[in-house]
Amino acid sequence: MQVEKLRRLTRRTSPLVCRPFSELYPAMANTKSAAKRARQTTRRTATNQRSLTAVKNQLKTVRSVIKGGKKAEAKGASAKFSSTVDKAVKAGRVHPNKANRLKSRLAKAQAKLA
Repeated sequence: MQVEKLRRLTRRTSPLVCRPFSELYPAMANTKSAAKRARQTTRRTATNQRSLTAVKNQLKTVRSVIKGGKKAEAKGASAKFSSTVDKAVKAGRVHPNKANRLKSRLAKAQAKLA
């Protein structure tokens, strides 16, 4: 009983609050523009996570192929990884120096296979 009364007193009823957004997230923004920014942030975070996860997964794949000693597969996996990481750099999700460092280390490891 008291919990429900307290909930009614603390609930925001401002006309500026975007209702569909407030249903999804309990910490509500105070203005429409802040709600929009929060929505944009969640979408961008999801996109960034997908991109970074793809980079990490391909890096793991290349490393496991190199550990297996398969030179031809390593070359193909390395090329695919380079393409993915370059796209992430172009989109600004990975720093260019980090991408170059990763590609360089993989090239050195690949050269040791020969």
